[in-house]
Amino acid sequence: MRAFVDLPDQETARILLGPNDAHRKELRERLQVRIALRGERLIVEGEPGRVQAAVPVLERMVQAIDPADGKGFQAEELQWLLASAGENPEGRPGCVMIPGGTRIEPKSPGQRAYVEAIHTSDLVFGIGPASTGKTYLAVACAIEALKLGRVRRLVLARPAVEAGERLGFLPGDMQEKVNPYLRPLYDALGDMLPRAEMAQYLRNGLVEVVPLAFMRGRTLDRVFVILDEAQNTSPGQMKMFLTRLGPRSQAVVTGDITQIDLEDPAASGLIHAHAILPPIHGVAFVHLTRDDVVRHRLVRDIIQAYEKDQQRE
Repeated sequence: MRAFVDLPDQETARILLGPNDAHRKELRERLQVRIALRGERLIVEGEPGRVQAAVPVLERMVQAIDPADGKGFQAEELQWLLASAGENPEGRPGCVMIPGGTRIEPKSPGQRAYVEAIHTSDLVFGIGPASTGKTYLAVACAIEALKLGRVRRLVLARPAVEAGERLGFLPGDMQEKVNPYLRPLYDALGDMLPRAEMAQYLRNGLVEVVPLAFMRGRTLDRVFVILDEAQNTSPGQMKMFLTRLGPRSQAVVTGDITQIDLEDPAASGLIHAHAILPPIHGVAFVHLTRDDVVRHRLVRDIIQAYEKDQQRE
């Protein structure tokens, strides 16, 4: 069987095939197909099932390449793409499509399951270690929902308790005190929205970034709300947050139960919610692992080392 993948330009072809054809060799060995470059088109040949699995991988690689920055694929990124092809040969992983041309692809099977859960459930708990994309993908899905008109506003919340610190000991007024805790949410927004558009959304109240305590007494109608760092909530705070949901609203709760900053880690509202909420329709729990880490490869090794140390204890 023969199939074709069109490329926008020669620079994309150079990045896709890798230095000294390293990516092409890896793809050929793992997917068991022949890949040839003719002008600005890839020719993929082999057994029908192998070709059908290889083409979506190549197409996702093309979509992820930005010739302007000149950067190539890291070895880890190629491995994630190949893993997703093996588990989903039809090549239809859940992805986030933000109107305006931005396409965000999950980079592991766990991330794909997380995005698919957000697309199909009203309440999703994303639980896993640092660097697994819990917050980033949730914010991407929220912006997607806002721009597609499925919700009217976004609310991003965080508990203002970390590493034993208290707001009263920080300098400045209340806004200046809480901003350091909310900075990661602003960073995620800034990665997906132009600065002027993000500023306009914040100014008009279409996007709101608040400490969790400011959620008390509110009812959220047709809102996409994210609770980040939920491992640092109390059971009472978690109940307060979950009962804010109004009609046509959606919530994502993210947290890492290995990094609880409460004085009593056993009193985490995230752990409590996981224990008592039944598997009811519309509620999904997605557990991400070190295999879903998308930052530096050392992060995965560090997480594994801490897991082994915890098991010894």
